[in-house]
Amino acid sequence: MTAAPAPLAITLGDPAGIGPEVILGAWTRLRAQRRTPPPAFVVGGPELLRRAAEALQIDCPIVPIADPSEALFASAIGLPVLALLDGPWHPASPSPEGARLALTSLQLAAKCALGGVASAVVTAPVSKGALAAIGWDYPGQTEFLADACARPYRDAVMMLAGPSLRTVPLTVHVALAEVPQLLSAELIVHKARIVAAGLTRDFGISEPRLAIAALNPHAGEGGQFGDEEARIIAPAIAALAAEGIAVTGPVPGDALFTPRARPGYDAALCMYHDQALIPLKALEFDEGVNVTLGLPIIRTSPDHGTAFDIAGKGLADPGAMAAAIVMASEMAAARAAARA
Repeated sequence: MTAAPAPLAITLGDPAGIGPEVILGAWTRLRAQRRTPPPAFVVGGPELLRRAAEALQIDCPIVPIADPSEALFASAIGLPVLALLDGPWHPASPSPEGARLALTSLQLAAKCALGGVASAVVTAPVSKGALAAIGWDYPGQTEFLADACARPYRDAVMMLAGPSLRTVPLTVHVALAEVPQLLSAELIVHKARIVAAGLTRDFGISEPRLAIAALNPHAGEGGQFGDEEARIIAPAIAALAAEGIAVTGPVPGDALFTPRARPGYDAALCMYHDQALIPLKALEFDEGVNVTLGLPIIRTSPDHGTAFDIAGKGLADPGAMAAAIVMASEMAAARAAARA
């Protein structure tokens, strides 16, 4: 007899952003679509979420719980919320107190996942600026979670996933001018291995197909527009192919995301942030999920920010948060099946 899976841990994110309302909206949307939300709990903020639901007229009963183990039964009544921390709801007004609440929620969620009482972490958006003001010293939540898992940052690979496209930026939050110096064949090979393993372990793709983007227009046009394709990218592709990984490229960026090209690969590895995120957001904005590969824990997040400008106005679409919750549950199920 198989034990029931541990629930998902959903972080609050910055309470001044749209995190609280997309959490509430995602939960009610999944119920309205008759897609029973997977067992989950929000890490803190029962009164904050109750006030947000009331103000925004979202029909989502809040069920305070004292322990994650109560989430399965509490979810029959409403949205389970761990009652260990709380704060006021002041939408569109970021504050140090709100940043501390967001950080504590993230820390507790990571602890739950590492301790096995949560099967995955779903993170709501945070403000990196607000966190930095209280001493946060990480580029983002991905790097924080890598540190919490005692893994080097380079092992935590960001993948953006939607219904029809998955992309991976090989360099992330750096100036575009720095990208050519940061690229190396070793970097591409290292991250491609993590992506291939993640697609197998977390998505059940037994023989993942990777497409590697070019850096320069027309893949360098034989060296006329740059030599990174011949000097860095092609050798990496050859090394991956020699390991038995199904890989193609370097594919020019203007051809990689066409309707004809997308069915030919399971993930596209891109050279820089916008090369990966622009097509994903253009095609899957309301269903795009940020997935962290390469860690012992599962982490997903909606692919959008805090959106302070619309927080509390009832304008935020909860689709990406709902997609992140569903994807985290599916990934947890895939890992459980692989262990069985």
